[in-house]
Amino acid sequence: MKLTRAEEDIMQIIWQLGPCTVSQIRDFMEQNLGQPKPPHSSISTIVRILEEKGILDHKAYGRTYEYFPKISKGDYSRDSLQKLVTDYFDGSMKRLVSFLVEEKDLSLRELNDLIDKLEDDRQ
Repeated sequence: MKLTRAEEDIMQIIWQLGPCTVSQIRDFMEQNLGQPKPPHSSISTIVRILEEKGILDHKAYGRTYEYFPKISKGDYSRDSLQKLVTDYFDGSMKRLVSFLVEEKDLSLRELNDLIDKLEDDRQ
């Protein structure tokens, strides 16, 4: 599933907060991200789109809706990484890691840490 940048930003907040209202999302953006509080209607629209995409659901408490994720951050991250690897690296994790090393985005120490983790996971 592909989310827009704005949808992803809202999901990051919801994953951090847990079940929350649109007002709580707006407050979080202002207090924790240093952003001006966005219009209620803007966040409501994004949240409704996320519901239509099957990413969020809600519980109603009178006229207030509390939104919660239907997909975990880990599952979304895994799906996004797999799509990136498929689309840009012909489905090869090896090509992704080689690219990161060549671009100096992955240090030798980080690469060794990954190798150690792989070896630990195999035991």
